[in-house]
Amino acid sequence: MVVYLLAFYVYPLYRNVDLSLRNYTVRSFVQGDAPFTGLANYGKAVRDATFGPALWHTVVFTVVSLAFQFTIGLALAVFFTRNFRLSATLRALFLVPWLLPLIVSSSTWSWMLNSESGVVNAVLAAVGIDPVNWLTSPDWSLWSVTIANIWIGIPFNLVVLYSGLQAIPSHIYEAAALDGASAWQRFWRVTFPLLRPVSAITLLLGLVYTLKVFDIIWIMTKGGPSDASTTLATWSYRLGFGNMLPSFGPGAAVGNLLIVIALVFGLVYIRVQRRQGAA
Repeated sequence: MVVYLLAFYVYPLYRNVDLSLRNYTVRSFVQGDAPFTGLANYGKAVRDATFGPALWHTVVFTVVSLAFQFTIGLALAVFFTRNFRLSATLRALFLVPWLLPLIVSSSTWSWMLNSESGVVNAVLAAVGIDPVNWLTSPDWSLWSVTIANIWIGIPFNLVVLYSGLQAIPSHIYEAAALDGASAWQRFWRVTFPLLRPVSAITLLLGLVYTLKVFDIIWIMTKGGPSDASTTLATWSYRLGFGNMLPSFGPGAAVGNLLIVIALVFGLVYIRVQRRQGAA
């Protein structure tokens, strides 16, 4: 396990940090003689005109995705706690978006949201609504990739939260019902508080995953049009690999900023858990 972690986690992270601290070109990347520049690549990335919009798009994409994924996943998890016919079958069908390869899901959404031949615009036209340029309009492209990401992430929230609900003893609900608590009161005062640890880890894992989402956005819009759906993840890739003259240093710097953001939230989670454990 130690060898695996060193080879596939520690060494790539070290190389990424090294890339961000040196002025790498294609030649120096091969020969290994890139001059040390310190934090110059970070300053270059932060001062770039793309940084502000990319950061804002990352925040919107992440917050909206997490909010809807968690809310819908929790609603479905509560719904499936009821025993009814075909419950297991329906729950398995909800896992399909999670099981499909991302390239398949993203390509399907691209086809559905196509301005000219997409099924979504066909439905809108059928009810008398003008077609929307989902993927080619600066006003809609970010929301389009966010909707696709929400759909893909709901099953993960459903599975984890459903498992958490199964761990809550049934006698607690019976006691609450005997005390006259309504269904909403039982959810808000029993289910939600007892589900808080599971909810916290679900949101944390969802945050880390959503911050680094690249495939969905790149396949559907490539961050366009005019950087309208560019996030830090897609910008980092474009800097390092998406140009004829790659900017390895700034690209690695943007990637490291994403790692730092995820690390900060992870440390906050650990601190909150320790406080709750001490209490």
